[in-house]
Amino acid sequence: MTPFVTLAAAVVVIAIAWRPVRHLITALHEGGHALVAVLSGHPARVRIHADTSGLTRSRGGGALLLAAGYPAPALAGLGCAWLTTHGKPGAVPAVLLVAVALLLPLMRNLYGFLTILLLGAALLAATTLEPEPVAWLLTWTLLVGALRAVGEGARLSDADQLARRTHVPALLWRGLFWAVALGCGLLAAWWAFGRP
Repeated sequence: MTPFVTLAAAVVVIAIAWRPVRHLITALHEGGHALVAVLSGHPARVRIHADTSGLTRSRGGGALLLAAGYPAPALAGLGCAWLTTHGKPGAVPAVLLVAVALLLPLMRNLYGFLTILLLGAALLAATTLEPEPVAWLLTWTLLVGALRAVGEGARLSDADQLARRTHVPALLWRGLFWAVALGCGLLAAWWAFGRP
């Protein structure tokens, strides 16, 4: 019952409080870019803005750095679903807290720094609540939020930059972002509802 109720709750939360949810989605999106930069051996500089957009700059990572942003929230949501369906719901807010906290030293603007602090405080508070409903609510919020973020076509500048860099049309990159977000959501739903 919990997955159904929390899925409905996540849809309602996203419908009425998209702006704060979008900050979490943006943080994970920029975290995806930053992770590729750091793994390629280059520093990353991250900004999160009041309009919920973000920017990550780095000299490394290339096309992979650009491609990592939009899939990151959906992959994080899938990871949360895996933890929850494998008996570790209490780990979900803690893992997200660590992921968000790792952005703090990379943040290059005050608004972004304060946003990360507020997200961290909310996730820290979530660790004190009933684990399973919180885990499912965070899972569905990330998965549905990732779909909505990809659906905001005007914000898909990553696809346009990838098209310029790779000569693969932006429409195909957008399709890839949709496929990852939708695939993560469907797999999480199968884990939640379809398994015996």
